[in-house]
Amino acid sequence: MIDPIERAKQDWYPIAMISDPGRPKWYATRVLGKEIVLETKEDGSLSVSCGEESWKITEAYDHIWTSPSQNPKPLFSIPEENERDRRFVPCGVVHVRCSPLRAVENFLDIAHFPFVHTDVLGSEPHTEVAPYKVNIDETKDEVIATKVKFFQPQAAKSANEGIVTEYIYRVPAPMTAILYKTCPNRDDVHDIITLFVQPIDEENCAVWPWMALYDDESSMADMVEFQQLIFLQDRNILENQIPKRLPIDPKMEIPTRADLTSVAYRRWLKKSGALYGALTHPANQNAG
Repeated sequence: MIDPIERAKQDWYPIAMISDPGRPKWYATRVLGKEIVLETKEDGSLSVSCGEESWKITEAYDHIWTSPSQNPKPLFSIPEENERDRRFVPCGVVHVRCSPLRAVENFLDIAHFPFVHTDVLGSEPHTEVAPYKVNIDETKDEVIATKVKFFQPQAAKSANEGIVTEYIYRVPAPMTAILYKTCPNRDDVHDIITLFVQPIDEENCAVWPWMALYDDESSMADMVEFQQLIFLQDRNILENQIPKRLPIDPKMEIPTRADLTSVAYRRWLKKSGALYGALTHPANQNAG
């Protein structure tokens, strides 16, 4: 069985926004429990170091990404980034005291909308989660959930009234989730909201939301504020979950019909050995 840390080293992780005038020349942070430094050189080029080691670095989706592997997996694709009439919105960073896998799983859960994001992403009595479809795409090695529908009083900053919102979820990497949702302003496209998660360690993470929207009305500041409000509501829930790490064994947390995406995500993590930040045995459930 592959070691969880060795498996985690194969992926890319966000560590900063590309356009951040406040970022110092030497920016220190942590990934997979390691202290790293992002350096901006005199010519504007970037490098990432971990002690004497040099880590791989790339730029995509308005963020700077790094990997400790010298031969990492390819960074996932979001083809809609080429639709230049979209507005691309990096939303800053939110630090959360929970497993990076917990943060992704929470993003996949729509059942909590009426209770955590009341009168925005959900409301009572519209609490029922209608049947939807989930599968693991073996060719792309992704979790895909489709035909997810939920009534939302305010599906986006630009929304003027409640609508039944349709969701499609993609999980292309263990610590990334991509949501395609009904665009309030157009019937022929989906808005995109992503969760890029930086694993500080197994029980702490930094979340970098990013959006690709069709919204000609809202200011950038308003769109960022709206998304950060939503995630800060989630943070209160995430930081109070016990255990902090994501249980993989189905005996640890009893799923319901609404949890199909979560069940598929956990099964996919276990199959691929992507268990950094996970609990794999009931005996360790009180850990953390």
